[in-house]
Amino acid sequence: MRKWVFAAAAVAVFMAPGAGMAQQIVIKFSHVVAENTPKGQAALKFKEEAEKLLPGKVRIEVYPNSQLFGDAKEMEALALGDVQFLATSLSKFDKYTKKLQVFDLPFLFDDVAAIDRFQASPTGKPLLKEMESKNYLGLGYWHNGMKQLSANKPLLTPADAKGLKFRIQQSDVLAAQFQAVGAVPQKLAFSEVYQALQTGTVDAQENTWSNIYSQKFFEVQKHIVESNHGIVDYMVLVNAKWWNGLSQEIRDGLEKALVAATKTNNEIADQFNARDKKRIVDSGVTTIHQLTPDQRGQWKKAMEPVWKRFEGEIGRDLIAAAEKANTGVTQ
Repeated sequence: MRKWVFAAAAVAVFMAPGAGMAQQIVIKFSHVVAENTPKGQAALKFKEEAEKLLPGKVRIEVYPNSQLFGDAKEMEALALGDVQFLATSLSKFDKYTKKLQVFDLPFLFDDVAAIDRFQASPTGKPLLKEMESKNYLGLGYWHNGMKQLSANKPLLTPADAKGLKFRIQQSDVLAAQFQAVGAVPQKLAFSEVYQALQTGTVDAQENTWSNIYSQKFFEVQKHIVESNHGIVDYMVLVNAKWWNGLSQEIRDGLEKALVAATKTNNEIADQFNARDKKRIVDSGVTTIHQLTPDQRGQWKKAMEPVWKRFEGEIGRDLIAAAEKANTGVTQ
């Protein structure tokens, strides 16, 4: 009992304003991927910059690889204040807003440059605040890269996917995407994917090269198809009430740190994906396939109904603005 009282008193002295010691804000940044990924490196850059810009005023604790909270619990943890920063996949927000489902539509974006243009556009940037009424505020977007398909058989045409169990994120659009080709989608936390592939609980998955390498998915998948059919991107997210309760000085410092972290993330995303693709090739463990224009056309056509199905929820104007980003036009 005495130990508990002493510990509580020590914490109170440390945190209490005017107690002879500057109050330090501890900020927990939780994410589900490895440190050697674009997001992992960006989170560390955020810590470095924030502590440099706000010396003694903030301490950033970064928890990678679902060490603190996994996919299923992180949004709840943010709402409860158990974590202060997340960089959560855009595929996880359809229960809070349907508009962000635009990022899950298959074959919508031609490349990462188009995604970048859309997210920075007068249409894409306001989506960061789309969940503010639910107490979730987006501060920025982080790229990961384009998604590839993997399985224990070559997935060269939509017919090859029929009957396979695909691990997906918590997204109704992604479920519809695989249902459109006769596959069976299974929503599963990121931390559980390797074991599920290894044991045959699921047969296949979609992900970026950096995630496929860092999580060793390629070791339990005999074939990878470079499909570039979708994206894995993240929103850096905070609890809106917590954020608005910070001083202007602290918010300004954290925003500057986030700008630096975003630059780091987006600069290395392409590099890491190219590097990790080569590492997978060099391993000789799995076979990588390139789609012919005809095969890619078959995949795109098979998944076209998904756009129509979700157009009412997302908004035709929003989809059109995203499409235009492929041509260099933003609105």
